[in-house]
Amino acid sequence: MTTASLQTLRLAMFSAQPYDRRFFEEARAARRSPVAIDYHDTALDIGTAVLAQGCDAVCVFVNDVLDAAVLERLHGQGVRAVLLRCAGFNNVDLVALARLGMFAARVPAYSPEAVAEHAVAMILTLNRHTHRAFNRVREGNFALDGLLGFTLHGKTAGIVGTGKIGLATARILAGFGCRVLGHDPYPSPAFAALGTMVPLDDLLAQSDIVSLHCPLVDATRHLIGHATLGRMKEGAMLVNTSRGALVDTAAVIEALKSRRLGALAIDVYEQESALFFRDHSSDIIADDVFGRLTTFPNVLVTGHQGFFTIEALREIAAITFDNLDCWRSGGACANVLPAA
Repeated sequence: MTTASLQTLRLAMFSAQPYDRRFFEEARAARRSPVAIDYHDTALDIGTAVLAQGCDAVCVFVNDVLDAAVLERLHGQGVRAVLLRCAGFNNVDLVALARLGMFAARVPAYSPEAVAEHAVAMILTLNRHTHRAFNRVREGNFALDGLLGFTLHGKTAGIVGTGKIGLATARILAGFGCRVLGHDPYPSPAFAALGTMVPLDDLLAQSDIVSLHCPLVDATRHLIGHATLGRMKEGAMLVNTSRGALVDTAAVIEALKSRRLGALAIDVYEQESALFFRDHSSDIIADDVFGRLTTFPNVLVTGHQGFFTIEALREIAAITFDNLDCWRSGGACANVLPAA
C-alpha cells in the first residue's frame, strides 16, 4: 500500500467486545496510528460481510466465518487483508484466500501462560470442587461430603500438543510434582526438560489428567472420540482449552454416563459459536447437547476465557497492528497464514 492510502485505511472488526475496543484503542493511541476502526459486535458471515463495505481490511476472531463465499464477498467489496486476533485459523478457507490474492495473518503465540494457567485453574477447581464449595458456604453449608478430591502431586499428566501453550502447562504441572508425559507429531525439544514424549495411546493409558493443546486440523478433528476415550485410564480427567472440535462431545457424554471418564473441563465447545461471548442468561438455550453436559456434577465449562488476561489482550492488539503494518508496507510478515 502507498503512504497516501495509509491515511484513509479503514479496518472493520467483527465479533468486537468492549474489551477489544479498549485494548485496540489503547494500542492505536500508543502508536499514533491513523487507521480508522469500525467495531461491529456481530460475527462475520455471509449476511454480515456487507458491514465491511468500503474497508481495506477486516479483523476477526475464532468464531467468525471466512469460507470461500465470505472471502469472495469481502474481496468484491474491496477488502484485501484479513487480520486474525487469534492463533487458530481453521475457520479460514486457505484455498480461496490464495486464489483471491488476499493477505491474512494471525497472532500465533500471545501470552501462552494465560491459557496454560486457565487450564490448570480448571484442573484444580474440578478436582477440589472449589466452585461447589463456594456455593455451599454462601448458603451456610459447611459439609465436606461430595467435595473429595485427589492430591495432584505424584499424578501423571498427559500433554497433547507441546507447542508454547503445552510447554507452559507442562511447566506448571511439573511444578506441582506431576509426572508429565507429552505427545506431538512435531515435538518441542524443550519438552525433554519437563517430561517424556510417548505415543498417544501410551499417554492416554497412563495419564490421570489429559490436557489438549493442539490446533484443529483434519488429523485432530475428534481426536478424542469413542476409540481414544476407550483407551484412556479409567476415571481420568480430560481438559480442553484449545478448540472444541478436538473432542467428540456425544462420545464424551457417553463416557461420562458410563463413568469411564472421571471428569471433564472445557473452555471450548464444538458448537460454541451460537453461545459463547454473549449473555444468554435470559434466553432458552436450544442446544440439547450443551444442556446435557451441564447436568453432570463432574463437568466444568467456561466460555472460551483462557486467553482473557490484560497481558494477552495487549499482546493480541500489538501483534495485530504489527501484522497490519507489514501488509501496508509490503514487508515480510512472520505471522502470515500458511499456504493451503
